[in-house]
This record gives sequence, structure tokens and C-alpha cells, in this order.
Amino acid sequence: MSRFTAIDTYDVRFPTSRELDGSDAMNPDPDYSAAYLILRTDDPDGLAGHGLVFTIGRGNDVQTAAISALSHLVLGRDVDAVLDDLGAFARSLTDDSQLRWLGPEKGVMHMAIGGVINAAWDMAARRAGKPLWRFIADMTPEQLVRTIDFRYLSDALTPEQALELLRAAEPGKAQRVAALLQEGYPAYTTSPGWLGYSDEKLTRLAREAVAEGFRTIKLKVGLSVEDDIRRCGLAREAIGPDVAMAVDANQRWDVGPAIAWMKQLAQFDIAWIEEPTSPDDVLGHAAIRRGIAPVPVSTGEHTQNRVVFKQLLQAQAVDLIQIDAARVGGVNENLAILLLAAKFGVRVFPHAGGVGLCELVQHLAMADFVAISGSKEDRAIEFVDHLHEHFVDPVRIRHGRYLAPEQPGFSAEMHVDSVRQHLYPAGPVWSGEVPAVASDGLSAQAAG
Repeated sequence: MSRFTAIDTYDVRFPTSRELDGSDAMNPDPDYSAAYLILRTDDPDGLAGHGLVFTIGRGNDVQTAAISALSHLVLGRDVDAVLDDLGAFARSLTDDSQLRWLGPEKGVMHMAIGGVINAAWDMAARRAGKPLWRFIADMTPEQLVRTIDFRYLSDALTPEQALELLRAAEPGKAQRVAALLQEGYPAYTTSPGWLGYSDEKLTRLAREAVAEGFRTIKLKVGLSVEDDIRRCGLAREAIGPDVAMAVDANQRWDVGPAIAWMKQLAQFDIAWIEEPTSPDDVLGHAAIRRGIAPVPVSTGEHTQNRVVFKQLLQAQAVDLIQIDAARVGGVNENLAILLLAAKFGVRVFPHAGGVGLCELVQHLAMADFVAISGSKEDRAIEFVDHLHEHFVDPVRIRHGRYLAPEQPGFSAEMHVDSVRQHLYPAGPVWSGEVPAVASDGLSAQAAG
């Protein structure tokens, strides 16, 4: 019988602010960062699980501390018992009453819980010898429903309704797996659209994105309406009329300004406006949606849990949603959100603008296609073109489409040297000094 022996955490940061990669109206100088964790066991084969929580620099140390604070709920537990009932494992983390008080089910602690849960799913998929998307897709409807906490959801989605949705998707699973392996999954790219980029760089990258096969690009907006009109005009001219163009305000506006601003940008045939206001403002999103119709409204990357997603859907506040693999409480809660979206007939365009997020969320979108919605050509996964080289199983893009991962696990494992080089503050990227190396090849500067 194997047991969990450690949660090793690492404060890993990449200095993306130096080139303004990731810059937007609310976050002008992000340093893409990962509170990276390795869930270790005493399994003689060295079975381990990998996870991460994405941040943008300061506070990554707080996030790693939050992950370490969950150790008492994990260490010493039987590995098989946990991996055979990932729903019960997730609930045991979210139900710790003293840590729950810091949320409940939101904020730094909930993201930390999601990181640990995701590491457990990574371990389960590795044990099964399958990429996570296939591991989920091969589960029976009954097994999938048992992973989900329906507390607070039953007025919108019951376990029985979820079973009905999943059973309806059972026919054709094999054909969808084959189609995914052959065709991949559509992607859209934000790489041309960071707000700190010059007009020349925006235009050049937009043209390159179209040449690479992307059918949708996204631009950051929200600081200056005059600049946004100019930049949207340049991008539209660069990509032509047949490629979709979305915009993202990253929560910059109040309701009234959002409506007025978007009425000026609507001339550019906007595919959707993302995060026009506070991610917690359900009724504000509904008002914006009414005020700018027919321009679609989206949110989700900062939506803190399944309950807020439920309300956005119930209030008809969104036309599409983003899910984020590292924002909510792990795979389990994202499965609940995907089922809610299927119940309400709302498309999902997963968020992946950050280190490791492309690697993670591709699995969720592909599992949704095979096991839940059965749809992929009317949606797309976000793609950004940096930092993938730091992952053992990086995303693969061909002709503007994600290729299905083939290696076992959740694609979260980082290269040992990448972690060592980018540890904060002792890694050489930040200090210029080579840190001490622990016996496992990772820096002794691990936060936990």
C-alpha cells in the first residue's frame, strides 16, 4: 500500500514583463509565474503527480504557501483510495472548516486546492497510462458524476440531469476520439494582441497568425478608446474580413462605460467582448449583454467557482464562457462547469493565457468534446506562443489547431532545469547565482 509522502512546492517565475508579453489594461507588467507542486508518494515505481497554479508575479509566494498549508489533509493517505475516488478527495480538501473560512471555495486557498486536486488527477492518469483527456473520456457517466460536488448546483443541474447529458453523449465517443486524434481541436490566439505591443508588432503578428492557420485572434483593449479603435482597425485590415477578432477588457470597465466603449468597437465585427467588468458582477454582465447586442459577451477566467458560473448562465448574462484549469477547484469543478454549460447550451472557449495553462486546459476541452458536449468546431482553446519549452509534454499546434496530447498525465510536469533556473528569488534568472541543487535535481529553494 503506497501513501502520499510530500507536497513539494516551488515559486517559479518568468520575467515576461521585460518584453510586455501578457500585458493588458488591468495587468500592464505581468511576470508569468507558477506555484508549481509535485505530489510525491512512496510507491516503488516513483509515482508522482504534478500541478501548478498560475499567477503573474507578486503573490506567487503566497500561493505556494497556501498549497503547503494543505499538507495535513493529504500526507499519509492511501494513494489507491484517493485516486479511486477523486470526488471524495476533492471534497475532503474543500470541506476543511478552518481553511474553508478563508474562502469559502474562492480565492488563494481554492486555487491551491485546485492545484493539489489537479496533481492527483495527473497521478491517476499516469497510473492508468493515459493522457488526462482520454482518462476522463474513458470514465463511465456514473464515474464522472461521482467526481462532482453538486452542492449549490441542484437548482440548475442535478446529478440525474448530469447523468442524462453524459449518457446522451455515449454514442459516438469512439468516433469523436478518432476525429480528435486526426483533426485536433480548434485554437484561437492572443499572441498578437497584448496591449504593450507596438502597432507594427500587432500587425505583423496578426498576419503571421492567419498564415499559421488561426481563424480567430484576440486583442486586449480598455485603456484608451481612441487607441482601441486604431488598433482594431489595423488588426482587421491585417487579418481580413473572414477571420474572427475578439477583444478582452480584463475587467477594466463599469457597466455604463463598457456599453459605450463596445458600441464604438462594434464596427470591427467583434467575435466577443471578454471580461468587460468585474468577474463577480453577474447582473452587470447581463446588462452589458443587453446593451451591446448582438456583440457576444464572455467571462470566466477569473470566475471563482461553479456557483458564479451557474448564476451567469441562469441570468443569461453570457453568450460564451471561459474555463480556467488553475482558477477553480481543479478538474472536478471544471467538469461541473462544463456540464452546466452543456445544460444551458453555452459554448466554452477555455482560457490559456499564462504559463502552463495551454498545457492543462487542452485536456479539459478535449474531454468535453468526447464525453460531454460532442462539439468542437463552434469553439476554440486560447493559445499563446511562449513558455511551452519549459514543459516535458508541451502543447503541439498545427494549422491553428491543438493536437491531442499522447503522453500519460495532465501535461503539467516542468523540466527540472527550467524550475531550477526560474526559482524566485534564488534562481539564476533572478539573482545571477546558481542555486544549490537538491538530490531530486530541483533547487533546495523549494517553498515546501
